[in-house]
Amino acid sequence: MTKPVNIREIALGILMEITEEEAFSHIVLRQVLEKYQYLEKRDRAFITRVVEGTLEHMIQMDYIIEQFSNVPVYNMKPLIRNLLRMSIYQMKYMDSVPDAAVCNEAVKLAQRKGFYNLKGFVNGVLRNTARRINHVKYPDPKTEPLHYLSVKYSFPIWMLSKWVAQFGYEKTEQICRDSHMERPTVVRCNLTRASKEEIIEDLEAQGITVRQHPYLDYALEISDYNYIKSVSAFRKGWIQVQDVSSMLVAEVAAPNWGDTCFDVCAAPGGKSLHIADKLMGSGHVEARDVSEYKVRLMQENIDRANLINIHAVLRDATVRDEASVQKADIVIADVPCSGLGVIGKKQDIKYKMSEKQQQDIIRLQRRILSVVQEYVKPGGVLVFSTCTIGADENQYNIKWFLENYPFRLESLDPYICDELKDRTTKGGYIQLLPGVHRSDGFFIARLRRLDAPGDEGFYFDEDEEDENGKKRY
Repeated sequence: MTKPVNIREIALGILMEITEEEAFSHIVLRQVLEKYQYLEKRDRAFITRVVEGTLEHMIQMDYIIEQFSNVPVYNMKPLIRNLLRMSIYQMKYMDSVPDAAVCNEAVKLAQRKGFYNLKGFVNGVLRNTARRINHVKYPDPKTEPLHYLSVKYSFPIWMLSKWVAQFGYEKTEQICRDSHMERPTVVRCNLTRASKEEIIEDLEAQGITVRQHPYLDYALEISDYNYIKSVSAFRKGWIQVQDVSSMLVAEVAAPNWGDTCFDVCAAPGGKSLHIADKLMGSGHVEARDVSEYKVRLMQENIDRANLINIHAVLRDATVRDEASVQKADIVIADVPCSGLGVIGKKQDIKYKMSEKQQQDIIRLQRRILSVVQEYVKPGGVLVFSTCTIGADENQYNIKWFLENYPFRLESLDPYICDELKDRTTKGGYIQLLPGVHRSDGFFIARLRRLDAPGDEGFYFDEDEEDENGKKRY
């Protein structure tokens, strides 16, 4: 007889992999859900919500635990720590689960995992929490503004401090708040395979809710589906899961018929596929990345999209490729970054990133840019992008780049919708912010290689100030 599956045990196992083994949440969750495809939709949804919700609110969960435990959170056994976190998340945010059931299941799970001697501790902390959870005293936003944001939205204080300095307190809170909002999946219509009308009809025939995205006509928001690989339009290669911020990279690149494009950090390949799609079968797109696994993943997506003018290549962006020098009309440098613009989708990022790691990433970004800029033909275009927010990895990188290489910024305004146009887009770059824009946090800059010495254009001015005397970015 088949042993029954304990969905809380599955959720706990996922949390252990993410928090203790440094695994990426979206990858582990996807792999586990694929393994347990036979579970009912309700059980799969429970696992997803407990894992994602616990990660989303983890700093707050730890704050609550320490109100009712005489053992500091980080002195606890890792399994007990995660068990308490996910249990208190259920108490606070999942009204459909009775507190008594949460306590009982947690005690059983502690015992089942070999912590019989700690089941009393687990029971005591959770029952005290259940009785007094609505009376927890949180930091005062007036006297401890950063601590308040940190506990309320579960963001590290070092990160909040940087954002408040750059964006201000109110906009920082908007960014934090947005990370807790449910959002639909954004997909790009592959218009070489089917019309938008056919795609929408196919999606709606499966009971999927479809809405038009305001920034791009071929971008759709979809919801009310169970599993993307079960969606007919996805299987047929009619749609590609891709945030609109990523789609804007291909718009800003603006490929012309017959262009050669190198996407130097391409996995999973969405931008490369988009440019190949826009080339309408002409030209050539080389989607490069550093690992065989990523190259295989990209090739799978290429095969599903059935495009003939693109192929995936194993190549390290930090190593100069002599054969590529001045061969590309367009180079896409969507470089490795801290990923702080996509925290809403990958909540564990905010706990794994540190200021030191961010500085290491900036050095890697500049190393890549110093190599791949050579691949751009005179007069060609380099599109620099990241899925993060903050000047350190974005505006400061552009300033450094323009001081060292023969490029100029070009206006993005011909390539984007009116809603996104502002002073910086006219100057050659855009910083999209979650909670402010209808997209992930993302940075895009368009740079033209100078044809000859003396060619002039817009250069980044870090000293420009707004009407309040603050530096603009």
